[in-house]
Amino acid sequence: MNENRPKNEKHTPSGPAHESASTTELMDEQVVNEEILVREHHVKVLSPGMMVLKRFIRNRLAITGLIILVVMFIFSFIGGLLSPYSQQETFYSTESMFKDYASATKNTELRYTVKEDEAFSKGAYARFLLSLGKQKTVFESDGKTYSYREIGDDFYIVEEDKILSEVATRKNLFAYKDAKGYTTSQGMREAFEKAYIAKEDNFVFENEEYQIIRDKIAAFIAQPIDVAVASYLIFDPVNQEDSKYINSYDFRVDSQKAIDLRLTEFTSNGQSFDIEYLDGSILMNRINSGMKEPFAVASDMIVNAISPDIFLNVEFKEAVLDAITDSESSVVIPNAAGEDVYYRIELVNSIYTIKSEVITRVIDMYHQPDSKHWLGTDQNGMDLLTRLMYGGRVSLLVGFIVVLLEMIIGIIVGGISGYFGKWVDTLLMRFIDLFNSIPYFPIMIIAGAVMDTMEVDPYLRVFYLMIILGLLGWTGIARVVRGQILALREQDFMVATEATGIRVSRRISKHLIPNVMPLLIVQATMSLGSIILTEATLSFLGLGIKYPIASWGSIINAASIPYVVTNYWFVWIPAGLLILLTVLGFNFVGDGLRDAYDPKMKR
Repeated sequence: MNENRPKNEKHTPSGPAHESASTTELMDEQVVNEEILVREHHVKVLSPGMMVLKRFIRNRLAITGLIILVVMFIFSFIGGLLSPYSQQETFYSTESMFKDYASATKNTELRYTVKEDEAFSKGAYARFLLSLGKQKTVFESDGKTYSYREIGDDFYIVEEDKILSEVATRKNLFAYKDAKGYTTSQGMREAFEKAYIAKEDNFVFENEEYQIIRDKIAAFIAQPIDVAVASYLIFDPVNQEDSKYINSYDFRVDSQKAIDLRLTEFTSNGQSFDIEYLDGSILMNRINSGMKEPFAVASDMIVNAISPDIFLNVEFKEAVLDAITDSESSVVIPNAAGEDVYYRIELVNSIYTIKSEVITRVIDMYHQPDSKHWLGTDQNGMDLLTRLMYGGRVSLLVGFIVVLLEMIIGIIVGGISGYFGKWVDTLLMRFIDLFNSIPYFPIMIIAGAVMDTMEVDPYLRVFYLMIILGLLGWTGIARVVRGQILALREQDFMVATEATGIRVSRRISKHLIPNVMPLLIVQATMSLGSIILTEATLSFLGLGIKYPIASWGSIINAASIPYVVTNYWFVWIPAGLLILLTVLGFNFVGDGLRDAYDPKMKR
């Protein structure tokens, strides 16, 4: 029987040893099968979400972008809570400044003082100046005849010639026509006729001087009455309550006469005065009970305070005039409290400007980075690091909310268009074309100008900006959704949903949209960076976020000033770097998600 067995058939041993070997092989095979099942189960756990996550984690560039975004979110949303300052807190500093306090200039025009109970109009004064220039001593104004006498150097007394009688003369024959209420006596007539025949211009009668005004066919007897005094000297009182007395006609005439004669004493209205001739000024002291007290200062310089509330005393004016006379550029003068105050004197166009040194509390603009302000302060004196933290919140929130609006509108319009097709698709696509035809930046410029005109609240302006950006940017997502749904609606699973009678809205929301979401997530991530750039651009142009709200774009707006760009790097470079890193982070994450969802794209 062994000879009839095929040659290739092996003999299988039997017995206890054989049974033990078979059992071992079966156990090994069972272990192998269990390992295969574990592997298969493990593969099922990783699919599909875990596989996407695994691919994403393996992408170093995507992880780098994710780390950048996490840091940006911590910096913006947690950093603001840890900062000791608020985003609108303004910092101040004290510094020494020179402010205009007074001015001094040389008087170049005659100043006149009108006698009490007399009238001398501005028109009459203008006529007086014209007559003075033409060297004519008689002039007329307002129906009155005036004349002037030069008492001293640049010192004139203006008189009104009051006509007492009009005298008709012919070959030494005189006919008198007296003014109303006045009668010329025989003695006055004789004195007039004697002076007239002698061709004199005035005569004296009963110790009073009269003037003869000659005409072609008549002459006039006139009595001059003082009405005004004019000179180049400026009188300043030591005490403000003496201003009225010093500006009186009698004091001006008496003091001016004494000054012209270089007298050291004079009397006016029963009061005695002493005169001291100083460099550039003249000090007049009032003598009271044998004691001298400063009363007034006269000079040809006008020293006035910038503010009408400030009274400049004589000591101040004397010190300023002495400094100007000595050609000094500064002077130290005690104030009312006895404290020395430093004044700077600057000459501009023949006008001396006296500037006082004051300690002023000012906004701490463009403060250099230090331990208190790590990135310095901006043009409003606000801490830049804190503003960057709060600005990051606004920029990131604007990006996410705008993307959310774009996603909602794009999914709805694109989903309906792609699923129904035909005339619905055509209509919605033309609607999208209409939106794409709207000029983006001109619309933003118009919207920004309208909000500026309406003075929209800065916080409300942020929401308007997000709505406008969302309404203008959804068309790209709608086209992507439409294209994907057009490809998916003919798949077998969609035919099955239609056969089972599932509602249209449920087919789109539960079966089509979830299959489009991976692509939408990638596009949304990529769009976030571009939206943040758009917001920064609009804020840089003054069309986006407005003060006092901070955003990275509004902060970098300071770079529009060349002086800031060249001198204060810390104002605009940090904000620019944050925008750069955030946009790169979103782009890296977007690229990583795209490669993770569709590895074929990477090849």
